[in-house]
Amino acid sequence: MKLGKSWLPAHLLAWLYAVLLVVPLYYLLISAFKSNDQIFGSPFAPPTSLSFGNFGEAFSSADLGLAVVNSALVTVFALALTLALAIPAAFAIARATGPLGALVERVFSLGFLVPTFAALFPTFLLSAATGLFHTRVFMVLFLPATAMPLSVVILVQFMRTIPREMEEAARLDGASTFSVLRHIYTPMCVPGIATVLLLNFLTFWNEYLYSLVIIGPDPAQRTVQVALPTLKSLTGTDYGILTAGTVLTLVPVWIVYTVLQKRMQQALVSGAVKM
Repeated sequence: MKLGKSWLPAHLLAWLYAVLLVVPLYYLLISAFKSNDQIFGSPFAPPTSLSFGNFGEAFSSADLGLAVVNSALVTVFALALTLALAIPAAFAIARATGPLGALVERVFSLGFLVPTFAALFPTFLLSAATGLFHTRVFMVLFLPATAMPLSVVILVQFMRTIPREMEEAARLDGASTFSVLRHIYTPMCVPGIATVLLLNFLTFWNEYLYSLVIIGPDPAQRTVQVALPTLKSLTGTDYGILTAGTVLTLVPVWIVYTVLQKRMQQALVSGAVKM
């Protein structure tokens, strides 16, 4: 009984935290099926009908279909480039002995100290100098640079847990460095890779400031986060349509999280066991 009482505050805090997360999500979902009068008149009441008119209007008004495709292209290619750079870098740092490996890892960690907005003006000048201003290509090249510090630090920690005896045995069988990375380190770091993918996907998909400045508001190239604010009107915003558009942009996030959550849970459990 004493053990049960000691866990009671933790359970109460967990349920309170869950409520704080669920209530805004519930409000967002039901508002997507309401008009402005219903949203302000009875904000937490269930919708009187499940009409998808707001979703259709949001999809057509902001051209969300093309915006989702643009965001998907930028996000997928940026994620692929991030992994292509982060995995070999983490492999080299994890295998390094002596102070050099620790120094390089600290250099990557310095990326956490750079505020996002501080690099906006130099990034704008760089995009203009390279002739890639107002293009999605520059965002594909730029986003991995912002994700490298976190990605490398996470992957290094996973790769350091792999016994060196496995690499030595592969070397005796004639495996090259690339083969060791591909057939030993990468498969054993799948939970860490899934964690990096999920965290970076959320960052890349929800990126707004740089997409607005670099890509611009051109409907043919803008991302979904830039297209969504166009649902606001100077004469008055239809919040039902705005929330419906927001819900549409959350669907890919939910799908990716559903696919990767088991791998991420494995990463968390693995880290807890090592501790």
